[in-house]
Amino acid sequence: MMVNLTVNGEPRTVDVQPDMPLLWVLRDVLDLKGTKFGCGVAQCGACTVHVNGSPTRTCVLPVSAAAGADVRTIEGLSEDGSHPVQRAWQELDVPQCGYCQSGQIMTAVSLLERTPNPSDEDIDAAMGNLCRCGTYLRIRQAIHAAAKQATDAAPGSGGIGATGSSGGPGGPGVSGGATGSRATGSPATRGPVDYRRPVGSGDINP
Repeated sequence: MMVNLTVNGEPRTVDVQPDMPLLWVLRDVLDLKGTKFGCGVAQCGACTVHVNGSPTRTCVLPVSAAAGADVRTIEGLSEDGSHPVQRAWQELDVPQCGYCQSGQIMTAVSLLERTPNPSDEDIDAAMGNLCRCGTYLRIRQAIHAAAKQATDAAPGSGGIGATGSSGGPGGPGVSGGATGSRATGSPATRGPVDYRRPVGSGDINP
């Protein structure tokens, strides 16, 4: 099946099976390795990208459901790591093993595009991604730092946008909001992760 997508601002056409998860199209067909496979059941969030502006867990989203969509991956935020969220992640040394962090960053960018100055409660509610290293406290600190960077750089701009990429917020999404179903690739319904826990406390067993 020929599927047309726009990926990081570039029109792409792939010839794949219609039920192939978007994650594997991105990684194996388009060679965009920044998006990771974690659980395969849309629970952990390592595979999160933006589809029509919505954070979407791509391990369960068939590529046919994303036909014609605007897809933004971690590679599409900036060419040099200069996006405010990426800079904040680096400055605060957020990652430990780093495996989940591309999904964490994509979810954080989506939050800041919707809510330029989030409260702790906003962050706790929006950031449902799991981190086996327990970096939740640093993640929350980095989101606050990124919001401040964006505000200081462009006062009154209304929030964070991508640097040199497409797929901004507000388009009709393939996925839903903070909760959803495996059929759409949106995060499955579950309680929020506690982003007040100290670094290293862990969240799930290895």
